[in-house]
Amino acid sequence: MIASPAPRSLDLETIGTLPNLLRLNASEWPDAVAMREKDLGIWRSLSWRECLERVKRLTYGLHALDVGRGDVVGLIGQNRPQWILGQIATHANHALSLGIYKDSMADEAAYLVNYAEIKVILAEDEEQVDKFLDLGDAIPSVRRIVYFDPRGMRKYDDPRLTSAEELFALARQAEAGQPRLFDDLAGGTDPRAPSILCTTSGTTSNPKLVMLASGPFLRHCAAFLKSDPKHPGDEYVSVLPLPWIGEQVYAVAHLLLSGITVNFVEEEETAAHDMREIGPTCLLYPPRVWESIAADVKARMMDAGPLKRALYDFGLKLGMRALERNQRSRAGDFLAGRALRDRLGFSKLRSAATGGAPLGPDVFRFFRAIGVPLRQIYGQTEMAGVYAGHAHHDVNYETVGVPFEDVEIRIDRPDRNGVGEVVSRHPGMFLGYYRNETATAETLENGWMKTGDAGYLTPDGHLVVIDRVNDLAALANGDRFSPQYLENKLKFSPFIGECVALGQGREYIAAMICIRYSIVSKWAEKRHIAFTTYSDLSASPRIYELIRGEVETINATLPEAQRIRRFLLLYKELDPDDGELTRTRKVRRGAVNERYAFLIDALYGEQERVDVDTTITLQDGRKSRIRQVVRLATLGNTGPAASARRSS
Repeated sequence: MIASPAPRSLDLETIGTLPNLLRLNASEWPDAVAMREKDLGIWRSLSWRECLERVKRLTYGLHALDVGRGDVVGLIGQNRPQWILGQIATHANHALSLGIYKDSMADEAAYLVNYAEIKVILAEDEEQVDKFLDLGDAIPSVRRIVYFDPRGMRKYDDPRLTSAEELFALARQAEAGQPRLFDDLAGGTDPRAPSILCTTSGTTSNPKLVMLASGPFLRHCAAFLKSDPKHPGDEYVSVLPLPWIGEQVYAVAHLLLSGITVNFVEEEETAAHDMREIGPTCLLYPPRVWESIAADVKARMMDAGPLKRALYDFGLKLGMRALERNQRSRAGDFLAGRALRDRLGFSKLRSAATGGAPLGPDVFRFFRAIGVPLRQIYGQTEMAGVYAGHAHHDVNYETVGVPFEDVEIRIDRPDRNGVGEVVSRHPGMFLGYYRNETATAETLENGWMKTGDAGYLTPDGHLVVIDRVNDLAALANGDRFSPQYLENKLKFSPFIGECVALGQGREYIAAMICIRYSIVSKWAEKRHIAFTTYSDLSASPRIYELIRGEVETINATLPEAQRIRRFLLLYKELDPDDGELTRTRKVRRGAVNERYAFLIDALYGEQERVDVDTTITLQDGRKSRIRQVVRLATLGNTGPAASARRSS
């Protein structure tokens, strides 16, 4: 067995680029495992030496395609080793990398390609290639589309297409003529030059492109590692989209800086099983994934036998009580925590984080109670990802933690409660928005970035983020509330998948709710409730009663002014493909308010039902007509009556 590499210190002032760090790692740890990918049920390892050899081939191949300084290379596909290695090879050619979300629609991909004038696209397979071929002449900057999986590609004859084998043949010719070219190119990379383009979430408009220089980015990621150390031999499973800044921090920067092993699952459907096989020691998930896991655990326990459910409930209660004393319950761990962590693949975790949006305190407490060392982290794409978080010994469920070293945070225009806009800066932040000086000037002020988040600092230095400044709402009587806070409370229910809290300028708070279909459908089947589709199930009176009970339970924990008075169950799930969510699954409130204005108006009228006749787009691109009656449920001021309804 190959010994794990030992930790080391790095001079990032001189070697602060991705290609140079890879060359160093391959020199110091040639046989240590850098990446591991599951293919056809078998885990296949790549050593640092093998990663370097692949990057050399890709670098020579891209150079042969005339990729050079200032060019932009797009990367799209599943999380695979070639994605990261292609990014490093792009930087070795002094070009900029731009990740495109694999589930992007053709028009979204076209916007990014044309905005950045992408020259070469590294695509995984036929599914991704199709998006660009269908665009035809609408993406004139693209010279080559390189694909790595040849299945299904024989039928195409587009001159822009280049297989990986053809690329590597070009690479061999280039290397034979210039054997020292790779070392010269990689050695000459400038840590201060723009190298990474990352899309913003784009909650209100098309995403902007954030420019990051690799040197400051890596130095800032090294500061993060001081707060949350990771070591050679640690295992990380990469399942979040690589274009997202959070995954760039973990799967790229932490890989190169600390020598962790990054693992790639075979398919999204096998992720949970593959995770258990690896037993990761460090993990990053956004709130939606933690919420989904918590909901799935609750749903499974509802289906468990009386004895198992009683042991689980008692063990969880012991864990929650211990949390209040900032302790762990050994008995609670024995009864519930240990088995749950093993089932989830979390038995070896020593570092678990959530970021991208605030995680509801209830979900946060649940995972801490079962022994998952979960911490909140906070940041923005523009700020090179994470720049604040909980220390392992200092977790506050209402905050996102404290700033890292060299990070400054202040609150602009605070109100009488100290709540204002969060403004921050540090040496590793972005250089500006690519080809958008106007947006850069609007976001940066004397070197400080206006985050757009509303929050405040506690006396002990923790940052509390309430909501987006533009999303904070006030009822007609002036009572203020945070839609995001209410949505997080609602999503703690295992039966609620997504929701949108409403009420700006209105008399009361209402909500549009999407059921969590995977769990609600099982609940319905056990009770012999007939349904065929999501739309059919969401219209069922029994499901309305189920969700009414959940909302009443949550209302009972809220101040009177923040309780939800009316709700409806939406006939479809909110979907990024329909522009209702971002690719990181943040709600696009403007788009939702516009698309469902007729339902929102009904929630604030006297109607009890709305007849809907509309068309939705299915995942395979087909259109489906929905004709349905959407009921509007009215709640009293107090509850709950949920437990009786759930057991019916």
